[in-house]
Parts: sequence; structure tokens; C-alpha cells
Amino acid sequence: MLSVEYELPLRLGFFFGIFTVMAFWELLAPRRDLTVSKTGRWINNISITFLDAVVVRVLFPILAVGIACKSDEYGWGIFNKFAFPELAAGIVCVIFFDFIIYLQHVVFHMVSPLWRLHMMHHTDIDIDVTTGSRFHPIEICMSMVIKMAAVIMIGAPPWSVIAFEILLNGTAMFNHSNVYLPRGLDRIIRLFIVTPDMHRVHHSVIIRETNSNYGFNLSWWDRLFGTYRDQPVKGHIDMNIGLANFRDPGRLTLPWMLAIPFLGKER
Repeated sequence: MLSVEYELPLRLGFFFGIFTVMAFWELLAPRRDLTVSKTGRWINNISITFLDAVVVRVLFPILAVGIACKSDEYGWGIFNKFAFPELAAGIVCVIFFDFIIYLQHVVFHMVSPLWRLHMMHHTDIDIDVTTGSRFHPIEICMSMVIKMAAVIMIGAPPWSVIAFEILLNGTAMFNHSNVYLPRGLDRIIRLFIVTPDMHRVHHSVIIRETNSNYGFNLSWWDRLFGTYRDQPVKGHIDMNIGLANFRDPGRLTLPWMLAIPFLGKER
């Protein structure tokens, strides 16, 4: 089992390891040509990633894994009330958390004030490994509260929370990456997890495509709940990424990204 004391080095190790692999893969076998300067986008996207990490660490001294430890200590949640094999309980918890993140994603698209926060993620007019962690700090904080509530409710073993956080970060970088996968291989992989081609549809400027393929890790939820879309109508090479009302590459700076939820226009 994963040890809580190694949470931070484990998460950082997997983050930088997966980031490096996907970044090199994008260089060697890109799926699409980028439309704006990669340097400028990376500076801003990586800056917001580190800002999010600092904000979360400051506002939540006890993160989701800490709440899991408290739940275990005080007997909170389903799996702490009843006797279940720890491995089975942990696997169920990882799947449950993935479902919660799917539902959260759907709600952030459907509810206007939440969509304003989530828009920052979609205003990137290219999509690559850095887009996977491009989220507004307020959205990140709300997501942390949701995850902590889910941990308390189900009584997740602490190691399963660490495993889920590693999976969530890793698969987000994978499925946002601008990498080429042979279509036959993509078909097999997306039966189980979300692939870059599957998730890229979600970043289309076409609204019916934006409102599809919400999954981050497991691809089952979109198929089960009717939000799955196989391919973009214009194809992956010709599709436009982003939002129709946010097309100015000169406004991709960090201050502007942070201001997006408070601007007057949506979509």
C-alpha cells in the first residue's frame, strides 16, 4: 500500500515523470500543428499550475489524504463503519472518486456561475500536456472541497486517495496531450481509459462537442450516461480548439486568464 508519509514525493515524482514523457512524445509524434506560440502558452499554463498548488496548500493544510487519515481515526464513512478487505475497499474508492469527478465536470458545464470558472480551462486555443492542469484557482479549491466530502462519505483508505490523485493528474496530462496514437490502438485503449483523441473532442469550439466526453480517467461514464461522442465533426486536424468568444492569442496572459470568470461574455 502507498504510505501517507511519502504522499508529496510520490505525487511530484509521478507528475514530473509523466509530464516529461508526454512532452517528449508531443515533440516526436504530434497529433496536430499548434496555432500559437508554444513558449508563451507553456509559461502561462505552468504558472497557473504552480499558483493552484500554492493556493491549495495554503488554504487546505489538511488535504484529501489528511481527511482520509482523520476518517480512519474517527470511523467516518461507509468503509470505516463496516469490515471490508482494504484492497477491495480502496479499488472501489478509486472508481467512486472518478465518478464524482465526472459528475463535477458535468455540473461545471451546466451551471452558469461554475461554467464561468471552468471556462479558463477551455480558453486554451491549443491543447497539449500543459492544458491538463490549466484550471482556475477557485475551481481547484471547490474541487478539493468536493473530494474531501467524498472521502469522508465513503471512508476511503488513505492510500486509495493518494493513488487516485496520482491517476487523476497523470491521466489528465495524458488525455490532454497533443500526441498521435494509431486509430486501432486508440479504439482499444478508450474502452477503458480516456485517450487524447477522445478528450480532444471535449475542447472543440462546437458547443455540442464541448458538452461531451467529460471523463478524465475511466471512459465508462460517458458511455453509461449518454455523453460520449466518438469523433469531432471536422476531424482532429481541422477542428478548432477553445471557445468561440475567446480567440485572441494576445490575451492568454496569466492575469487575463484569472479574470475570465468575471468578464461579461460566455462561450
